[in-house]
Amino acid sequence: MVRCAIYTRKSSEEGLEQSFNSLDARREACEAYVASQKAEGWIVLPRMYDDGGFSGGTMERPALRKLLADVEAKLIDTVVVYKVDRLTRALQGHVDG
Repeated sequence: MVRCAIYTRKSSEEGLEQSFNSLDARREACEAYVASQKAEGWIVLPRMYDDGGFSGGTMERPALRKLLADVEAKLIDTVVVYKVDRLTRALQGHVDG
C-alpha cells in the first residue's frame, strides 16, 4: 500500500468562498491520478492539506507545515500535487532547468 497525501495551494483567496473552487478542482485531479495508480496499491489518505490564500514563496503555510510533519512521522508515503509550483516556488528552477 502506498499512502498518498494530496496537497493543494492557491495563492489568492479569490473564489475560495465558492462551493466548488480551484482547490477542489485540483484535489479532484490529484484524486483521479491516485485512482489511476490503484493497481500499484496507491490510496488517498482522508486528511486534506489545503492552503488557500498563501504564496508559494513562503514555507509559512499551515497545511504545508502539517503535511511535512506527517511525512516526518512516516504517516505518508507519497505527496501528490497538481503542479510542483503548488508545493513551493523554490523547486521551480530545479525541476524545469
